[in-house]
Amino acid sequence: MNEIIQSMKDRRSVRSFRPDEVPEELIRQVIEAGLYAASGKGKQSVRIIAVTDRELRDRLSEENRKIGGWEEGFDPFYGAPVVLIVVADKQFPTYSYDGSLAMGNMMLAAHALGLGSCWIHRCKQEFESDIGKELLQKAGWEGDFEGIGHCILGYAEGTLPEAAPRNENRVCYL
Repeated sequence: MNEIIQSMKDRRSVRSFRPDEVPEELIRQVIEAGLYAASGKGKQSVRIIAVTDRELRDRLSEENRKIGGWEEGFDPFYGAPVVLIVVADKQFPTYSYDGSLAMGNMMLAAHALGLGSCWIHRCKQEFESDIGKELLQKAGWEGDFEGIGHCILGYAEGTLPEAAPRNENRVCYL
């Protein structure tokens, strides 16, 4: 089977990470894969904020925990040392789709590079709050951006789960 298609079948969301640092070169490759995702009319509405600073990562995790309504002490980033935040410019009609494609590309790239990843939600709410506005300001980005998702990265703790059986009757050929 084609290597890319096999990676698509093998990739799983990781929810337990080792604390090991991820080399910057691997982070850059994952980001590049996201930036090469298809986008409506090629407008490239997606931007990515790479968070590797532990203090900032922990602040984001805490904000995400509060939005999600979990008990204090829970880490919705599951110990991942890297958080790649995908935001997209809302002036483009396809911004949410563009951001979703970037997230998918990054998760597949992470798997291909031997890293674990998971899409963590509540990014939209974070970027409507003060911490999101602060991050956009630090990045120097002006405009109307929406948080699409967090792609958490790191080395998986343990083995990846097996794929669940695929449901039947999801395709109709006409």
